[in-house]
Amino acid sequence: QNPIEQEGTYPLPEAQVDRFMLKLRVGYPDKREEKEIMRRMASRHRPEVEQVMTPEEIRKMREVADQVYLDAKVEDYIVDIVFATREPGVYRLEKLEKLIDYGASPRASIYLAQAAKVQAFMAGRSYVTPQDVKTVGPDVLRHRVLVSYEAEAQDLTSDDLVQEIFNTVDVP
Repeated sequence: QNPIEQEGTYPLPEAQVDRFMLKLRVGYPDKREEKEIMRRMASRHRPEVEQVMTPEEIRKMREVADQVYLDAKVEDYIVDIVFATREPGVYRLEKLEKLIDYGASPRASIYLAQAAKVQAFMAGRSYVTPQDVKTVGPDVLRHRVLVSYEAEAQDLTSDDLVQEIFNTVDVP
């Protein structure tokens, strides 16, 4: 979603938004990066695209990532994080009860587990840690936690509420 160019577009219903695994925040490039972009666009030379992996290698990497070990305690942690978006009071987060209109669906648990496995795989590990869950959590949850008007009035975003959940829910 481009927050600037929204004319003629309509927000997706929550049920459709929930089908996206992640919502990434992409900011502006820094000065060095922007200068490089400017130079590349001014150049007549267009780099050749080279294949770096075969489709079979990609499939194999996906299979290996799927096999990353997810301990039952980390599974419980994932479910607790997602449940805390729906029932904050159970997790000592009573102050969030009026700030969240809708919590994350069961898809959030599924995608949080999958993304944490990939995070662990990318870090060269064969097992998921709670830190992997924390690392990918905001990207998995930010579009699934719908803030209330009260939260908006306090200038709170779903990222703020998700961070508070991660700061409060007990880590195994």
